[in-house]
Amino acid sequence: QVAEHGGLNIMSLNKFSQSSSSSSSSSSIRDKKVFAKLKLNLSGDYPRKNAELLSAQYGINLLLVGVALILAIAHRDSSVEEKDLLSFTTGLMILQLIWMLWYILVRRSQRNTRTERDVNATTCWIRAGGLTLLAILSLIMDALKIGYYVGYRLCLSASHVVYPVIHAIHTVAQVNFLWFHIKDVIKSFETFERFGVIHAVFTNLLLWCNGVMSETEHFMNNHVRRTLELEFKNITEGELEPEPELQCNCTTSTCALFSQSFTYLFPFNIEYHIFVSVLLFVMWKNIGRTIDVSSNRKSLVTKTQGLILGPILGLLALVSTIGILVVYITRLEGPREVHQSAISMFYIYGIVMLVVMCSAGALGLLIYRANHMPLDASKNPSRQLDTELLFGSALGSWFLSWCSIVSVLSSNSDPPHRWTNLIYSLLIVLEKYVQNLFIIESLYRRQESVERADPELPTNPEVSSVTASLPPLNGIDNQAYESPGGGSSPTENEQEENGQENGQVYGSQRKQSNVPLPVDSHVAESSNMKRLILKNIAVLLLLCNVSLWILPAFGCRPQYDNGLEEETFGFSTWTNVLNFVIPLNLFYRMHSVASLFEVFRRV
Repeated sequence: QVAEHGGLNIMSLNKFSQSSSSSSSSSSIRDKKVFAKLKLNLSGDYPRKNAELLSAQYGINLLLVGVALILAIAHRDSSVEEKDLLSFTTGLMILQLIWMLWYILVRRSQRNTRTERDVNATTCWIRAGGLTLLAILSLIMDALKIGYYVGYRLCLSASHVVYPVIHAIHTVAQVNFLWFHIKDVIKSFETFERFGVIHAVFTNLLLWCNGVMSETEHFMNNHVRRTLELEFKNITEGELEPEPELQCNCTTSTCALFSQSFTYLFPFNIEYHIFVSVLLFVMWKNIGRTIDVSSNRKSLVTKTQGLILGPILGLLALVSTIGILVVYITRLEGPREVHQSAISMFYIYGIVMLVVMCSAGALGLLIYRANHMPLDASKNPSRQLDTELLFGSALGSWFLSWCSIVSVLSSNSDPPHRWTNLIYSLLIVLEKYVQNLFIIESLYRRQESVERADPELPTNPEVSSVTASLPPLNGIDNQAYESPGGGSSPTENEQEENGQENGQVYGSQRKQSNVPLPVDSHVAESSNMKRLILKNIAVLLLLCNVSLWILPAFGCRPQYDNGLEEETFGFSTWTNVLNFVIPLNLFYRMHSVASLFEVFRRV
């Protein structure tokens, strides 16, 4: 019995030692995994985040220096002169030119390496219809500025002439860079490239701020002149600073023509720089990013058959907008009654426009609610930035509307446009709310599966469309890579640059199935009708946003002229609010146009 008891003790000890050794080994393996994961995070993700933070801080401080110079110049008696700001921005543009040249040379030296590309970064129509068109108008403005400054060269510093020349070179080089390299996902010299890209982002933001300040100064001088001529607003001498005059005569006979001409091009130059900043910011976010092949696909583009009501209503809104703009500007110079009737006309027009836009956006949201398609949760920096910019730029317009509402409800005066101003301001809040929801849901909604009964789709059963919602198939070439030799893969080039036959995007071939698929013609017709309605809504909202961009961009700004807000907040406070908010509102409208075109392509 003692021997048996001793044997049992030995066996239990052996089992305990085995269990303790196995638990210690498992804990050591677990610790090794934790340390390996921590080491991986510190060696991989931490330097990238650190480089992002450092480069972002560099860009922000670069912008703040420029804004400080702009604010100092706005004060007439400051020791800071305009030539100091022009010299600073010229130096920033030259640095960006050097970086872009270096980047292009490095890419050419790495021609035989495969470079990832983000096909969602931008589209061909954005570069051609948006970027290139705005750049051409900016170049025309530079040419007019050169002619103007040459006429006054005797009393202006050399920086006034050098600046538009460097700006024109910078514009041409930057457009060329964006056309061919905006989709690059940089994986070499990442830290240095982050600083280069963010330098370009904030250089364009500073040029945007400079353009906004110049345009605002020109508009405010005209507004104050008109206000003093009408003599029905009280502006004290401390609130009004006259525009300085040059102390020499123009040596040519075209200075006045140049001065009047390039002021009309300010809105396009402003939109160009903020547009480029957004594109470059997407490129900055893509540095070091691992591309998800399944989501790195071009969206299906269908035909435009049945687009009638949306384009007709949109063109009608556009034509009426031009008429309202001409009548408003001409009648604003008239007597008090004519002046107030012009403001009332604007608000009535705006109310009709906003009611139509709210109704169209609400109809689109109802269609999406009835469809029950899941949202696409794949990572897409470009789409995420679109969402953030829509909400961020809408804040300015919302703030402006609520200021107007407070003024209408608290004002002691009762002009004819008082209550139309209230309705217009409330509709502005509602319209942006509905439109933001419609655009974001359209961009994030997963696209429907392709149905063979759809007459807009190809009839060849061996070719299937590739959408972001489909998983990657075996044998599909990775379009996120360039082919050796520096050019993009043939599939991507055919999809994006050549415009695809019949406006459609095709992917790789699948084996033809011999099993016939049942098709419900009623479901297919219902789906086609929904797509058609959504496309018409997108076109209508696009043209309406263009119309609402044109009015404030070319001087139709009743917030300056109706007098209610100035009575409540004071001339200086209210003009400062408008000078900050109106550029955001202009950007919101132009960004909505770009987003709605993407919605139109995705439906």
